[in-house]
Amino acid sequence: MGLGTPPDTKQAFFWLEKAASQGYAAAQNNLGLMYERGEGVPRDFKKAADWYQKAALQGDVQAQTQLAHCYYAGLGVPQNYNQSFQWYEKAALYQFHQLRAFRIHP
Repeated sequence: MGLGTPPDTKQAFFWLEKAASQGYAAAQNNLGLMYERGEGVPRDFKKAADWYQKAALQGDVQAQTQLAHCYYAGLGVPQNYNQSFQWYEKAALYQFHQLRAFRIHP
């Protein structure tokens, strides 16, 4: 949400797209969310999945989870349970290793 200003999804999209096009994974994931939800742009599951994949390939765990869901539900990509499982597994393994690094066991 806007801090000190009203939320403006079109401005948010403008700045996120600039950051995403420069390879910033968090911005790529957020663009995917905007496309998936139709916030500030027309809803487009294909573009959402494309942005999630760019961020997921850089190791963004949220994007990996979102992309896994896209494959599971066939949103913007052909439904593929194997691909879905692989992306969920990558995200889960990363989170597991993060927990181990802090000696917090699930």
